[in-house]
Amino acid sequence: MAKKSKKEAKETPLMKQYNAIKAKYPGALLLFRVGDFYETFGEDAVTASKVLEIVLTKRANGAASHIELAGFPHHSLESYLPRLVRAGHRVAICDQLEDPKSVKGIVKRGVTELVTPGLAYNDHVLEKNQNNFLASVSFGKDVVGISFLDLSTGEFMTAEGTPEYVDKLLQGFQPSEVIFSKQQKEVFQKYFRDQYNTFGLEDWVYQHDYAYETLTAHFQTTNLKGFGVENIPLGVVAAGAVLHYLKETEHKEFSHISSLSRIEEDRYVWLDKFTIRNLELIYPQQDGGIPLINIIDATVTPMGGRMLKKWVVLPLKEKRAIEERLGMVKALLNEDELRDELLQHLKLIGDVERLISKVAVGRINPREMLQLKKALKNTVPIKNRLSGSGQATLTRLGDQLHLCEYLLDKIETELQDEVPIVSNQGNLIRDGIDAELDDLRKIAFSGKDYLVQIQRREMEKTGISSLKIAYNKVFGYYLEVTNAHKDKVPSEWIRKQTLVNAERYITEELKQYEEKILTAEEKMVQIEQRLFSELVLAAVDYISQVQQNARILATLDCLISFACKARTNRYCEPVISEGYELEITDGRHPVIERQLPAGEEYVPNDTTLNTKEAQIMIITGPNMAGKSALLRQTALIVLMAQMGSFVPATAATIGMVDKVFTRVGASDNLARGESTFMVEMTETASILNNLSDRSLVLMDEIGRGTSTYDGISIAWSIVEFLHNHPKFRAKTLFATHYHELNQIAEDFPRVRNFNVSVKEVGNKVIFMRKLKEGGSEHSFGIHVAQMAGMPNQVVIRAADIMHHLEKDKIRHNKRQERLREMPKNNYQLSLFEIDPRMEKAKEALEALDINTISPVEALLKLNELKGLMEEKK
Repeated sequence: MAKKSKKEAKETPLMKQYNAIKAKYPGALLLFRVGDFYETFGEDAVTASKVLEIVLTKRANGAASHIELAGFPHHSLESYLPRLVRAGHRVAICDQLEDPKSVKGIVKRGVTELVTPGLAYNDHVLEKNQNNFLASVSFGKDVVGISFLDLSTGEFMTAEGTPEYVDKLLQGFQPSEVIFSKQQKEVFQKYFRDQYNTFGLEDWVYQHDYAYETLTAHFQTTNLKGFGVENIPLGVVAAGAVLHYLKETEHKEFSHISSLSRIEEDRYVWLDKFTIRNLELIYPQQDGGIPLINIIDATVTPMGGRMLKKWVVLPLKEKRAIEERLGMVKALLNEDELRDELLQHLKLIGDVERLISKVAVGRINPREMLQLKKALKNTVPIKNRLSGSGQATLTRLGDQLHLCEYLLDKIETELQDEVPIVSNQGNLIRDGIDAELDDLRKIAFSGKDYLVQIQRREMEKTGISSLKIAYNKVFGYYLEVTNAHKDKVPSEWIRKQTLVNAERYITEELKQYEEKILTAEEKMVQIEQRLFSELVLAAVDYISQVQQNARILATLDCLISFACKARTNRYCEPVISEGYELEITDGRHPVIERQLPAGEEYVPNDTTLNTKEAQIMIITGPNMAGKSALLRQTALIVLMAQMGSFVPATAATIGMVDKVFTRVGASDNLARGESTFMVEMTETASILNNLSDRSLVLMDEIGRGTSTYDGISIAWSIVEFLHNHPKFRAKTLFATHYHELNQIAEDFPRVRNFNVSVKEVGNKVIFMRKLKEGGSEHSFGIHVAQMAGMPNQVVIRAADIMHHLEKDKIRHNKRQERLREMPKNNYQLSLFEIDPRMEKAKEALEALDINTISPVEALLKLNELKGLMEEKK
């Protein structure tokens, strides 16, 4: 202990203060205000210098040697802070809590805000059209709770489900930061890997009683039944930890978090993480790619942009809710004048959702308050137009908007039309609002006239024609007399300075007036700041109303976006059915059709799927022919319809889908030691284990990651499994270049063969991109290789080998016979009961746990079953 105190004594007082504050915020990068600079020390300085590209130096730390130092001017915080946060750092901002001029010794300092990747109000940190979510995860035995908060908007949500469901939510919401219990770090990494900015909290934060008490205390309720989360305990735990984390990071004001909503799994289409990625709904898979959101987003408000992203990853599966959205899109599409007028006002609204959150925490500046006024002002005509639209759904939307008349009137009456960004620069409040302020303004602004009067009077009195009145910081106001007239200076003037050609004097009258002007300016700033604070407090009473407005305006913005895109991109209104059919006429891929060169038309295709005659479409055709585009466009059309959007087709009847699964394209995970084939099989297994009666399954080139015979066998077996599933008839599009799979249609009644047509002209192949019934017999792989620029000698040699292999017609015919003689599996499991001789085989199969058996054990078991069969013969 003695050694430690000796070391402390060696430190400078400033570094001693720094170390004491730094110890309270382990893991955070501390920006320490020293005069006009924010400084970082030690390891923080090394990190800051790299991230911010600023100079790293050293400073003396008393007898405790030197310490690294890196700093930047305090007014540059707005530009440097976002760079640190986006690099994944937690940043503690330590400010001077008292005026250095009035203090002897060390200035009192303290952390005023801890900015983390998931908790920020700073406009430079936040993306305009994107939510900035903090996620919190709590783990049970087989269930996981998750909560999302966007501090900048007040959106607070929670959910509970399987690890797969929570993983899908994380993929869809893309949080900037995830918190969890330190003790559950390994569990988190097992399920969700190291792909997020994470922070571990103490285990006691994730206890149900503490979380429940935290939430009820914040919402001032006795229970959580009103939020519909009472029966999801792990969701409650995750949400409680979020509020705890806010307090821990010095975010003490969060009254704008006024509700907790439940993300109900039953309301939305299940899109697993692979599907969100494969269909490129929000983010492209490749650099330079275009995701769906870029094509369908024509929103003009930041709230609308953020809401549309949620609609895209959470499509609806309630017929009434979908049809309500579609009805409003249709009404807006047909009323050009109404749509244009609403758009005109929406464009002027700005980010009212984040503005009102700044009101709640007292961070709104005068210019932002003017923007809030503008938003409220433009809400009035929007409400009036919606209410008078004659459309019931639009009228109901308009009725939910609050005019906030008192607040609008107060801002308009009190705040100037042009104001500075900060409230201590004056000129905020209009004349006539505060009598004392008006009097002080007269003193401050009529000062020049008064000084001119003094100057004239003294010139007449003394006869000094060159007399000047001026001001400097040393003497304040003074009279300047040239040397030629100094003998005319009255005795009561006090000389303050001698210059080469003149003398400077002050008078009692000037001193009194100077004091009056200076105190007037100081008092004016104080009064204006007080009046502005009162204006902010008045706005606090309207937080919930403005938040409601933001939600309604965002909804309207999304619906108008859908209407505009339906008009410009020639989309049709889909028919939403409670049946199981999927009928698309002239369907198009919404993204690809917008990227085609000028003059080139997208080739549309029909898709018909149902559970009676056409459950599975096997689509063959060469690579590059458009199989993948057809698969993706079908899924995107379904999802767009269930978001409430019109769709790229001439007609579409959508039997509501509850789950969309895709196994599209290679997505190697080599970094984790998994091959393309392993990833492919993992994703396929996930699909086959989670099917439902209303699932839409898209499978592209299953089995291509292994040998041809393995690949064909796996693909064949998967199609059989989907067709013969004892419970569910999942609608499936199965694209393959194994044309051998066309044989399946002969044995299974609900399998249909299609091929993407191509045309051979001499040695060339032209892709027609048109889907036609029937299978194809060629893959045209060599043609594709040639088109890709493969060296000629390779292409010619490949063609020679292929011709050699195709020479043996007998062998080819035999192969066809072998395909026809393929062991059939087009019966249901109930056939076991018909033949008593199969009883032993059935018992052996029932005793088998396919989830735990190894491949070698499986082969041995198969051999055993084969022996049983031969016994029966």
